[in-house]
This record gives sequence, structure tokens and C-alpha cells, in this order.
Amino acid sequence: MKIAVLPGDGIGPEIVAQAVKVLAALRSDGLKIELENGHIGGAGYDAAGDPFPAATEKLAKESDAILLGAVGGYQYDNLPRPMRPEQGLLRIRKGLGLFANLRPAMVYPELVNASSLKPELVSGLDIMILRELTGDIYFGQPRGIRTLENGERQGFDTMHYSESEIRRVAHVGFQSAMKRGKKLCSVDKANVLDTSMFWREIVSEVAKEYREVELSHMYVDNAAMQLVRAPKQFDVILTGNIFGDILSDEASMLTGSIGMLPSASLDANNKGLYEPCHGSAPDIAGKDIANPLATILSVAMMMRYTFAADDVAQRIEAAVRKTLQQGLRTGDIYEAGTQKIGCAAMGDAVVASL
Repeated sequence: MKIAVLPGDGIGPEIVAQAVKVLAALRSDGLKIELENGHIGGAGYDAAGDPFPAATEKLAKESDAILLGAVGGYQYDNLPRPMRPEQGLLRIRKGLGLFANLRPAMVYPELVNASSLKPELVSGLDIMILRELTGDIYFGQPRGIRTLENGERQGFDTMHYSESEIRRVAHVGFQSAMKRGKKLCSVDKANVLDTSMFWREIVSEVAKEYREVELSHMYVDNAAMQLVRAPKQFDVILTGNIFGDILSDEASMLTGSIGMLPSASLDANNKGLYEPCHGSAPDIAGKDIANPLATILSVAMMMRYTFAADDVAQRIEAAVRKTLQQGLRTGDIYEAGTQKIGCAAMGDAVVASL
């Protein structure tokens, strides 16, 4: 298992270090794991003047999987747009063809009270949000800032999806639903956007190949409301890039903290980039208070999806669960009666639970 390790910026190095502890423990148990570090985001810019340096691109393409922390920081806010840390993230996704972003949102029984919703609304929650990752308004051209004939400045971006882009992510969605509760909700804005009308048409066509899956459609504004009104009505949510970005962050608060949400970004052959759903949180960087569990759970997803080692994935997930059962908490999920510990201590505790 050749894994490229890209810690990135902010809390990225801290949380990735804990996931690497888990990988090191698995290697000690006999798994053949090879790790190689690289730079991305602001760290890439600092090291090579590029948020996605050529050396990192080469490493990512030669590896079986990529473990990534987070990108971004206040010190990079005034860089030209192509040099911004976030461009490194967009470029690695596009460059490796990582079109399917899987973001599970599940509530551990031990964290029911950490959710911002009532326990009865989130207890037992288990949702998979599938976000298309390499199309939509984030990548559409033309885009930019221009001056109109009347002298007024205007910013513009272009939303579009090709039929093949929709079909391939829809197949991933229906296949995921077949392995779960056989329910898929496709989220769009078909009452307003032509792109969404087309999205709904193609998803409905693909659904004919999966007769066992119950397909529903929902406008994104209603989906945002339903996620906090009755989240357990969902099984698999399939949606585009920008809507998935927003809805998955909303879903994170159902689980108690965005620090609990892992993700997998896969290509057509299940080569993947694995990262927590949260950002670089520069305000808490270096303070040893970040929650590394989303990053560790991303390693579990790596084992499951890229390496087809479901037994190893289950072992990691069980170790996280055992650690929570012991009452150990980082600050974002802390509640009275539990023990608050730091980022590194949480990593050590999960390794001990292995």
C-alpha cells in the first residue's frame, strides 16, 4: 500500500500525524504500508511556489492512495487566485479524476448529546452524502471578473454538467444505495436551473438500471431544511459539487462536530484521496486541540474503498468507538462527565484501542 501523505496547512499536520500513528500501528501488525510525504496548499506554495507542486503531482499519481490534511491560511488570502491554497485541492481532484466524493454522516451513540439537534432526531443516524467533485460551478468556464460597457464591474461563474459526468456519479450513488438501505435522494434546483433540470433527467434515466432502489428528488433548499427537521428519512443523498459542499457541512453538525466527518474522493478505479471534511482551522493550529478522528476515520475509508480491506476498516472504526466509550473527548465534542484531551492524546488513545 503506497500512500502519499499530504499534511497541508493549519491543523493539517497535527491531525495527519495522528492518522499516521494508526497506519504505523497497522504496519507493525504486518500490513505492507509505504508512506511518502509531500506538500500541498499553502505548504506547497511555501516550498515550491505552487499550491500543487509538480513533485506532489508525481507522488500522487504514483501512489495507490492519498491521505490529506487540510489547506488554507490567513497568510495566503492576498495571493493571486491561481496561487491560493484551495487551488491545490481543486487541481489534485481534477488532475486525478476524483469525481465521486463520499461523505458518511453517522452519529455514534456516545455523541448523541453532542449534536445540536434533539437526541431523538439523530439517534441511529447513518447517511451517505455523495457529492460530484470535479464539475459544476467550481470548475466551469468562463469565469472571472469583468468590466461592463457601462463601467460597472461584474463577477461571474459558470455552472454546467455533461451527461457523462452525471451518469458516472449517478451509478456510484445507486451502487452505494444497493449496499445500504436501497433509497437514493437526488438533490438539485430543477425549478430554477437548467443544469439541474438536466441533472434530474439523467439521474432518472440511470435509475431504470437499479429497479430495487427507491429514487426521490428534492430541491436543495428543501433538503437543507429536511436535514435538520427529519434527517433519518435519508439514506444516500446524491448531488452536485456546490450543493454537496454545503449540505455535507450542514450534516456534520448532526453528528456533533465536523471533526467527526471523514471523506473519500474516488476515481473510476477506486483510487482515492482521503481527508476530513473540515478545513485547516488556522485559529487553533499548533494548539493541540483539533479533533483527529475524522482523519483517522478517513484512513478506515481508505482501507475499505481503495484497498478492499474491510476487516482493517472495521478494526479502525471499532477502535474509534472504543475510545469514545472510554469517555475521551477533544474540545469540540466535550460534555460534562467526559475527559477532555488533546489532539495527540486522542491519536495515542485510538492506537491503544487498536
